[in-house]
Amino acid sequence: MLLWIAATAVAFFVKGLCGFANTLVFTSILAFGTPNAGISPVELLLGYPTNLILAWRNRSRLRRKIVVPMTLLVLAGSVPGAFLLKNTDSGLIRTVFGAVAVLAGVDMLLRSPDRQRAKGRKLVLGIIGVLSGLLCGLFGAGVLLAAYVGRTTDTGDEFKANICAVFAAENTFRIVLYSLIGIITPGGVKQAALLAPVMLAGLYAGIKSAGALDDGTVKRLVTVLLILSGIAMIVMNIR
Repeated sequence: MLLWIAATAVAFFVKGLCGFANTLVFTSILAFGTPNAGISPVELLLGYPTNLILAWRNRSRLRRKIVVPMTLLVLAGSVPGAFLLKNTDSGLIRTVFGAVAVLAGVDMLLRSPDRQRAKGRKLVLGIIGVLSGLLCGLFGAGVLLAAYVGRTTDTGDEFKANICAVFAAENTFRIVLYSLIGIITPGGVKQAALLAPVMLAGLYAGIKSAGALDDGTVKRLVTVLLILSGIAMIVMNIR
């Protein structure tokens, strides 16, 4: 239980600080002794309220042109992702998506400030959205979504508002789906309830820490976490 408490505190401090990467941090800490199908439901139940909180706190920065299409595409990919989580060995998919996340993060890190914003091509948007949904269904991880939103928003608050709004919609759908196909169990609900105070404390500490940083620093942290998240996905598969 101590490992679960530590994983929750660290993961949701990161969530409050940068708006994402909580899933990869949580999974990276726990994956050495717990199967992914036992981790994802608990993290989903813990992460859902944090997405609602961060989206609401930054609601003035929401952009419909990002949230609506990305939500629809992510939801489209979540169904096959959830069934793959329940029925297949998803190691190869984890490795491929991890590599894509690393490449996207490096591209964001090397891209000059005046070229950070992407020109939202529909084909690229569609591919990233569906793959993000597949990844969310498998692991609850939104590293590809973070790569896209990170390149189409200007500030840390804008990034958090839009990515957490998409996550909140996806979480709602996935909670229902996981419940229907038996991935969420009474034991997982109890575990999440016990960890909820730790989650709230970690989130609050992360939000307060983010308030002390400028937008440029937060943006770089998001990019570095994106790269580290991708590396973690690869390492967890080849260990």
